[in-house]
Amino acid sequence: MRIGFILSQTFKGIRSNRVVVISLALVTFVSLMFLGAASLLQTQVGNMKNEWYDKVEVTAFMCPTNPTTAQCAGGEATQEQIDDVDAFLKSDSMAPYVDEIYIESKADALANFKEQMEGTTWVDALTEDAMQVSFRVKLVDPEEFQIVADELSGQPGVEYVVDQREQLESIFSVLNGATVIAGGLAITMIITALLLIVTMVRLSAMFREKDTGIMRMVGASNSTIQAPFVLEGVFAALLGSLLAVGALFGGVKYFFDSPDSEAQFSFIKLINSGDVLTLAPWLVGGALIVTALASYIALRRYTKV
Repeated sequence: MRIGFILSQTFKGIRSNRVVVISLALVTFVSLMFLGAASLLQTQVGNMKNEWYDKVEVTAFMCPTNPTTAQCAGGEATQEQIDDVDAFLKSDSMAPYVDEIYIESKADALANFKEQMEGTTWVDALTEDAMQVSFRVKLVDPEEFQIVADELSGQPGVEYVVDQREQLESIFSVLNGATVIAGGLAITMIITALLLIVTMVRLSAMFREKDTGIMRMVGASNSTIQAPFVLEGVFAALLGSLLAVGALFGGVKYFFDSPDSEAQFSFIKLINSGDVLTLAPWLVGGALIVTALASYIALRRYTKV
């Protein structure tokens, strides 16, 4: 009987304040969309880091035949200098950092160049003598790339060192920036939703002031009187959060979790609908808990029950 009464009062309040309830549901939907997008984007960044950082290589290019940099003032790297760099990378001091070493000769460099530039006029423009020897170093711990890069940069005969991770960091910084923007928008919308909750509770309390007064007179407890107000906000939050989860699931399913996307981005582990399902309980549960607490606090602050 008590539960039935509370539910009847709840739906009465929802009907009376349907515009505010719909507004709160929509704001909740938008805020959780941004929050979910930020979380999924960060998950994607994490996937990319896990995959790509393990493949990070430090490449040291030896001085070419006709050097133009100050590091190669002595001319093309000699075989002795190449052997010294090889021995240095295989030394005990570099063992904790170096996992594998691959030496690309001039012939190998030319073959790779022709393979990559096949079908262009550049294929026949270069000769083997124009290429340069390079060392590709796979690291034990990609986090320590800077140590290896610095050590190689100081070796005689080395023209310059390319660190793949430095290139990846620029990509990740852009993605992290997008995450921050999405998170900032989500926080703004969540604050807006909380303000709407306070407004909805105040309107409901004002509209049913006589009803709550009568309930108080007949001995109804505070929890019985307050529950319908709290449930109104919870209903709106539930509706908005389910819409947000549905939109995120549909978007990820369409754009990322499809055979075409997997084929096109086979080199990247994309987020999928499973990631949305993992995130869904946190979004829905968090929305319900925050809304219930905000409604309860607002009720104690703005009503006389």
